[in-house]
Amino acid sequence: MIAKLTSQNNHAKSSAIAKTSSLYEAEKINKPLVHTHKHESSSHPLESNTAQNIMFCAISGEAPTVPVVSSKSGSLFEKRLIEAYIDEHGTDPVSGEDLNTADLIEVKSSKIVRPRPPTLTSIPALLTSFQDEWDSIMLETHKLRSQLVQTRQELSTALYQNDAATRVIARVTKERDEAREALAQLSVVTGSRSSRGPDEMEVDKDGLPSYVRDRIDETMKQLSASRRKRAIPQGWTDAESVSTFQTLRTLETPFSGASSLDLDATGELTLVGGANGSSGIYSLAQEDLATILNASDGAIVDVAWAGRNAITASAGGVLRVWDQQGSDSTTIKAHSGGLKALATHPRDDLLASVGEDKSWVVYDLEASKPVIQAYGEDEISTADFHPDGHLFATGTGSSALIYDIRTTVIGADFKLGGTVSSMSFSENGFWLAIALKGKTDVQIWDLRKITQTKALDIGSRVDTVKWDYTGQYLATGGQAGISVQAYSKSTKSWSEPLRTAVSAVSTAWGNNAASLVAVDSQGVLTWLGIGEES
Repeated sequence: MIAKLTSQNNHAKSSAIAKTSSLYEAEKINKPLVHTHKHESSSHPLESNTAQNIMFCAISGEAPTVPVVSSKSGSLFEKRLIEAYIDEHGTDPVSGEDLNTADLIEVKSSKIVRPRPPTLTSIPALLTSFQDEWDSIMLETHKLRSQLVQTRQELSTALYQNDAATRVIARVTKERDEAREALAQLSVVTGSRSSRGPDEMEVDKDGLPSYVRDRIDETMKQLSASRRKRAIPQGWTDAESVSTFQTLRTLETPFSGASSLDLDATGELTLVGGANGSSGIYSLAQEDLATILNASDGAIVDVAWAGRNAITASAGGVLRVWDQQGSDSTTIKAHSGGLKALATHPRDDLLASVGEDKSWVVYDLEASKPVIQAYGEDEISTADFHPDGHLFATGTGSSALIYDIRTTVIGADFKLGGTVSSMSFSENGFWLAIALKGKTDVQIWDLRKITQTKALDIGSRVDTVKWDYTGQYLATGGQAGISVQAYSKSTKSWSEPLRTAVSAVSTAWGNNAASLVAVDSQGVLTWLGIGEES
């Protein structure tokens, strides 16, 4: 009897438990997407107890059916979702550490047997399908969020690195410029030999030596006195003859990139330099290259004759003095940077140069050394000596400065509004012709009035200007061609007797202004003169 009653009680308990489980499972299936939170109220006592203890999957945000914990990050996951993620990525989706299924710890919980999924024709089957799709969406969303966070971190790092690099470049550039300026000033103030190479020579900073000033004063007195009485030499070419100039000969030279040329006192030897660092002496009589002057100091930026010596200036800052046979007799380096231009003094034993270090230097060629160096505030592009030898003009980015070479004091400042590309003093002693970079006009300045007296519109870009010995003719040259501007003292008027299509970056007058020699940027020499039929 007792055994029978016990059996009946056990059977009743089992039926009650099974009924409760079936009701709970049916409610869970019918409401698969409903989340129960602590602050939400629930009328079902089983739901209320479950909401207090439930944890959510780190991927889907849903309460897991088969919960597992990652031993790497300690996060809770739905087992099927984390296994799918491991198969694809092999890492923990939270910490990013390597993860495999062996690192997953299953959370023991009471099992509720889910019924077999019905076919897709029923509402529960559709809900199950939607749940699977939702799981896939959650996986993809988590992946995209992780990639977004990583991309943002990489972008932030790249932006910080770019900003830091920009600041470093700006600071280094500023320090470089300051160091260059300090080095240039140091070479002036201290005259330290430690900053000079073996070929560099000490420069006298106390002004011109007295013996050099005496030479300049003596030359000025002689030339200025003779100029007042000097008439145009007999046999000098007139404007009508200049108008008949034609190309007599051309010669291709190996000096591509040429920027300057000069004729010696005889008018027979032409000195030209090229961008390859070498230069040459051409004989007009032989119509051929007489001597090659080889050097490796950088491009030749300017050349000049000083008596029988050829002078070359390089972008490497080296000034070389050659004889007519091509012997490198003297090498001088006084600038802390490259050279820009040369200017020959009326005396053959004095020469001046301007450099990238904003300074100009006067050399005693007899002693083969610099005798003075003066610094300006602006970069210097070109220079020229007054025909009396006591004034020295430098062209800068905005003006032309006229120095008294004996005291280095600025006597005049011509405001130009552009960078000077070429300048030339007239032999009359009071005119200075100036061409500006990229401009088509030539400015004529009067040293007596310190004003611009004339602007000659050439009509094309002017790269070079050169007066003849009498101050009557001004040759201008550029890529478009050469022109000659003539001034008549009797009528005080200007005319243009000659215009040719011969390209030129530098020109020089021959003897008696009976010829013009020019060189273009390709190194082609052209001689212009009066034709035989004329």
